Amino acid sequence: MEIRPATGADDDAIWRVLEPAFRAGETYMIERDISRDAALAYWKSPGHAVFVADDGGAVVGTYYLRANQRGPGMHVCNSGYITAPQAQGRGVARAMCTHSLDEAKKRGFKAMQFNAVISTNQRAIRLWQQMGFDIVGMLPGAFNHPRDGMVDALVMFRRL
Repeated sequence: MEIRPATGADDDAIWRVLEPAFRAGETYMIERDISRDAALAYWKSPGHAVFVADDGGAVVGTYYLRANQRGPGMHVCNSGYITAPQAQGRGVARAMCTHSLDEAKKRGFKAMQFNAVISTNQRAIRLWQQMGFDIVGMLPGAFNHPRDGMVDALVMFRRL
């Protein structure tokens, strides 16, 4: 698997990765009925460096890397990751996180922060903790989960 910068030619493949996660509404604070164009505009927002995990020509995951804040907070970055449903459990998220940490260091960031890891997403929480992230805060009832109702969102942080 190769993790590489995304190009415009990857848009359809990126949408195929984003759509199931956004439609499920369980892990991202994104409207479940978001359009393809709006989803790609969000994922590829100005200031986002977007990457894809390419497994033999098939995009099996994508992530973005950006400064979490402006001005005096721009030394801390933020990332969002999504793995294609058919590729889950194969180490794609771990590989993308490892790549993003290396890329963040290359870009001069001093830390990485996840602003809202949904508390019901235990698989992601375990992985991020294995990758050295600590839970540094909790936003009580900040996420309206489609099955579980109001659940907490966690703030996770790691120095680089």
